[in-house]
Amino acid sequence: MATTTLLKALTQAGLGSRRAMADAVMRGRVAVNGETVENLKHPVDVDSDAVTLDGRAVELLPQKLIYIMLNKPAGVVTSVGDRWGRQTVVDILPDKYRDIRLHPVGRLDRETTGLLLLTNDGDFTHRITHPRYEQEKEYLVRVEGRLSSEEIRSLEQGVELDDGVTHRAVVHEAEDAPQFSYRVIIHEGRKRQVRRMFAALGHRVVSLHRARIGPLQLGALAEGEVRELAVEELSRLIDS
Repeated sequence: MATTTLLKALTQAGLGSRRAMADAVMRGRVAVNGETVENLKHPVDVDSDAVTLDGRAVELLPQKLIYIMLNKPAGVVTSVGDRWGRQTVVDILPDKYRDIRLHPVGRLDRETTGLLLLTNDGDFTHRITHPRYEQEKEYLVRVEGRLSSEEIRSLEQGVELDDGVTHRAVVHEAEDAPQFSYRVIIHEGRKRQVRRMFAALGHRVVSLHRARIGPLQLGALAEGEVRELAVEELSRLIDS
């Protein structure tokens, strides 16, 4: 007998993030042995219980957990699928990862490049993306024009956006990356946040590249290429 909670069983099955699976359970979309269950901690035997999501059988057998770093190219959508038929990050993965049901950890907008993680571990996704863990994210930004010292202070102190004032950022000149203007470090993960922060100050972002998440650096990984995280990298990321 291999007993776990319903939420953990679903996230380990690689069906989506912890948040998405919790929402599915609470909305009555999940059944165990034919009975709808809305308790996230309901015990499940992954060897013998039959679990369905929206009426479809869920494969609960333990699978190898995979953690991948991708250097996302521009023009690729951060999604498992796209209703308009655009190329997604899953589409560009090597064939050996296509049947593992990997999902992106957080998002990069279509034109933003750089470090993106993919996994089939919903608990890991929750740990990296939940606001309370405050994972640093470092971006290289090229903008139209130059920031004044006052504008830099505004970014560092918080910028008023339509969904509230941003948390403090760290802003430096990108002296070691001359194709970019600034390095920006933030802790939040709002939609298109960096672009919106600069737009609020009247500067259009020409290109945006994520170089780091927490202690994890993109390094020399080529655009469009992937590699699995080393055990030490994974440990440092989770513990940071």
